[in-house]
Amino acid sequence: MKELVVGLLQLPTLGLNTTRLEFYLKKAKERNCKLLLFGEYVLNPFFKELESFPKSMIKEQTESNIDLLKRFSKEFDITLVAPIIEVKGGKYYKKIVKISPKSTSYYTQQILINYSHWSEEKFFNNPIKSLKEPMVFTIDGFKIAIMGGFELHFDKMWESILRKRVDLVLLPTSSTFESKRRWRELIKMRAFLNNCYILRANRVGDYRDESHRWHFYGDSLFVTPDGEIEMKLEDRESMLIEPITKDELADARRGWGFSATLKKRGEL
Repeated sequence: MKELVVGLLQLPTLGLNTTRLEFYLKKAKERNCKLLLFGEYVLNPFFKELESFPKSMIKEQTESNIDLLKRFSKEFDITLVAPIIEVKGGKYYKKIVKISPKSTSYYTQQILINYSHWSEEKFFNNPIKSLKEPMVFTIDGFKIAIMGGFELHFDKMWESILRKRVDLVLLPTSSTFESKRRWRELIKMRAFLNNCYILRANRVGDYRDESHRWHFYGDSLFVTPDGEIEMKLEDRESMLIEPITKDELADARRGWGFSATLKKRGEL
């Protein structure tokens, strides 16, 4: 049975430090984990806090954390995927970095939250333009896609997931307020309709402004190609590691036949 062991870290903002990360990576290595996902706003502060920090400090913080991840990726032979804030030309960009032992690449989040109380679209300088496919890469024969948390909501982002037969979607989030049930149902639905695994890493911790308490509740999830929650974390710092298998993917795709139905009509 062909399998790939993957995992996630559920951490608070700035929960990343050398000693703690090394501890988790040693444990992941012991379980033959080949990929580890971080939640949003772990390597950098929550975007509403950024105005109180000098941009030079955030830039240095991001570069230092990326250097640390590169070192550990090589040392533990593991691919690390983490949202970061890039500072370039005096402007902020919301991105996701993928660091393997041999290379580093970046995905620029294409759709940002744009509500009055939470407008990443207004704060960050990410371009607003026609959508491209999510980043897709391969580890040991498994196709893996990276998608920004808010992008989960948009059907257009999922067209290539089915067409390319993506096996696992990595979904870093910073979900808060009373949204736990809604996020669970959305993730289960996307996994089921696309017959792929979804690994959702949500951060933990709190942020307070004058009118709201932003409680990031964790609930990081490992969801199967049948849309079932196989494993979940609670609301505290922790790690989740699970295997994904070609057999389970094949059974779900053969059993439900969604791709086959579209292929008959020339849609895939």
